Amino acid sequence: MRIYIYSGGEKLVGKSGVGQAIRQQRECLRRAGVGTSDHWSADAAAVHINTVLPDAVLAAVHAKLRGRKVVWYGHSTMEDFRCSFRGSNALAPLFRRWITFCYGLGDVVLTPTEYSRRLLESYGLKKPVYSISNGVDTSFFRPDPSLRPVFRKRYGIQEGQKAVVSVGHMIARKGLPEFLDLARKLPDARFLWFGWTDPRLVPQEIREALDNAPSNVSFPGYVDRERLREAYCGADAFAFLSREETEGIVVLEALACGVPALLRDIPVYDGWLSHGRNVYKARSAEDFYQTLSGILDCTLPDLTEAGRAVAEARSLERVGERLQDIYRQASILPAAPALIRN
Repeated sequence: MRIYIYSGGEKLVGKSGVGQAIRQQRECLRRAGVGTSDHWSADAAAVHINTVLPDAVLAAVHAKLRGRKVVWYGHSTMEDFRCSFRGSNALAPLFRRWITFCYGLGDVVLTPTEYSRRLLESYGLKKPVYSISNGVDTSFFRPDPSLRPVFRKRYGIQEGQKAVVSVGHMIARKGLPEFLDLARKLPDARFLWFGWTDPRLVPQEIREALDNAPSNVSFPGYVDRERLREAYCGADAFAFLSREETEGIVVLEALACGVPALLRDIPVYDGWLSHGRNVYKARSAEDFYQTLSGILDCTLPDLTEAGRAVAEARSLERVGERLQDIYRQASILPAAPALIRN
């Protein structure tokens, strides 16, 4: 039995969290001993669909005509579509109707967290919705002190200077304005934002904010995962101030690498990330500043070991096991054999 990982639209989303999720699904299933395919094959029992582009609808219809199951990943919500690209706020209600239609074509809908599951169910979806983490490759993303000097030399970070990193699209929803504000308040530290967004999609206010970014901020753009691991392992803090997420793969990557994390206190983290236990959370600009200052000055307790444990609980191996359980509930895989008792 194989799972067909539909790759239509992957070129468009390859540099986003959705693209990373697609790649990780292949690896999760491989580690779980489940074969995958990049095309329909005779033994493909189901198709995984990760985007909400028109071609994805055609792929779902084609699967149903072949009598195969459709597993649709609900990475997107109306809430995280807002404050993203040009015109996204005006289009958000239509986007909700569209994704509800798309996800409704799935026999099973998967979404990364309990928070996003509740959101999707509130849209009126009738199909079963399961929460399952996107996961993180903890064998690759792990603490490595040898990468710190490599990172600092690459970006010209001075001896003794603190470095703060963030990762994501260059949009308001990801907390870019707040990141720039922190850089202004902490001029002696270096701030690096990894990620790239087509300028044609970026609202005018964000373009202006980028044009007026303080001199201690750098924008290395989109980098491969080797460079990203280097940044996580070399930084003094990870500041991810996103206003809305369905999970946040980069959060898991940062925690896996053992970098102290400052997050905006938003509902998606409830139940698995706790302030003062495995991450630090804040809500206001002043709290962001005070908390980040405490992290950089080492006056706040080190939570990195507990953060790494959160990532370990969402390793690709664990996610692969969870996927198998969902497949069995959806009759994609046969039920697990009963244990024989003596």
